[in-house]
Amino acid sequence: MEPIGIADRNEWMGVLAKAPEALLERLWDAAGITASFDWLRRPETGAVMVRGRAGGTGAPFNLGEMTVTRCALRLATGEVGHAYVAGRSHAKAELAALCDALLQDTEDAAAVRERVLTPLAEAAVEMRAASAAKAAATKVEFFTMAREHS
Repeated sequence: MEPIGIADRNEWMGVLAKAPEALLERLWDAAGITASFDWLRRPETGAVMVRGRAGGTGAPFNLGEMTVTRCALRLATGEVGHAYVAGRSHAKAELAALCDALLQDTEDAAAVRERVLTPLAEAAVEMRAASAAKAAATKVEFFTMAREHS
């Protein structure tokens, strides 16, 4: 197998982190993949500071705190998986870390990609399209009418 690139891993970790927990669990269960692992860091919940920039380019400022759950695990074959997910779900963090590890050139990588990652990515595209359509339905078109005064 060809080595994984950083961009590939960033992409799948983003998909896993943003996935709805129920969908991730359903796809994982349906895939029927099993893997033994040891915890490097059991799931733990904490807070991170979210920073923003005015207009996307201004000086950074602290927007507020966000709850996240993180974990790390090592498969019996040696691959290490990490996860950071929004919220307090230890189960979602574990599944995301497990998928991350399995996607790293293991014999189950193709199955995880086909049965879990691809459907999650497709669902994310559909959810973004539905959200954009909903927002577009509320769009107000402003126009100026020229009126003649006599």
